[in-house]
Amino acid sequence: MADLNELTETHMGLARRSENGRSAELVAHDGELRQTVIALADGVRLPAHNSPPAASIQVLAGSIRVELGEEVQGEFGAGELWTLTHERHSVLALEDCAFLLTTVTSVDKPSFS
Repeated sequence: MADLNELTETHMGLARRSENGRSAELVAHDGELRQTVIALADGVRLPAHNSPPAASIQVLAGSIRVELGEEVQGEFGAGELWTLTHERHSVLALEDCAFLLTTVTSVDKPSFS
């Protein structure tokens, strides 16, 4: 069983020391379900990427902004859970942060772009 508090601290520390300002670990993989802890240093952006058939973000620490091109889908802080859009999007760390990304992949539905 994963300890999300421990994973948050570990990966935020790794992200701060990493050249690219990121750290991630797949913590659950069960069929189509995947859960990944992702940490980003302040100001680091995950570039625009396609959305899987279903996904959510639960912010564990810090805050993030989900962007759809030039549009802001939302800003989310620690303790908030958000269902991601089915559009191509990017994620910006508004401060050092960690979040749990839950995705459902490899189903009959294609990913969204």
